Amino acid sequence: MDIRLRDAEAKDGAALAAIYAPSILESAISFELEVPSPEEMASRVATIQQRYVWLVAEIDGPDGPEVVGYSYGGPFRTRAAYDWTVETAIYVRADHHGTGVGRRLYDQLFVRLADLGFRLAIAGATLPNDASAGFHRAFGFEDAGVFRNVGWKLGRWWDVAFWQKALGPGAAEAPDPR
Repeated sequence: MDIRLRDAEAKDGAALAAIYAPSILESAISFELEVPSPEEMASRVATIQQRYVWLVAEIDGPDGPEVVGYSYGGPFRTRAAYDWTVETAIYVRADHHGTGVGRRLYDQLFVRLADLGFRLAIAGATLPNDASAGFHRAFGFEDAGVFRNVGWKLGRWWDVAFWQKALGPGAAEAPDPR
């Protein structure tokens, strides 16, 4: 399978929404309650790409290229002191789990974010989620903590674990101005 990575585009909105939908409708993986429209996903891509990175993975399908996964880095918090930290996310279509799509997306995402001067990546996942924990640890993420009973969805409270990964120069160095 030939996996190609590229920057997300507005035209990917419908594919991104379709990949994201099961995480909203069938689980507590996402705490969103309604699936964003293709237009909303296209708007999110445009907003993220003003300063960060949003990538898609595509393969050749029977009717042409198909988007089978995406990852992005976006703002962690809004205060200026957090400007060198990003929060990452990754979603892969269920029929492409375990095919290397996620690994390719994250590999490239971290290179691109580091090239932009970001120094720390934060990732979170609703618990329990051994697959996500293992995936993030395989990329060098370290445990940062767990928020207990932080989200209410599907009739119960959920915990969320957070991990962090260094992307750039050490903590002793002053960052480039933003």
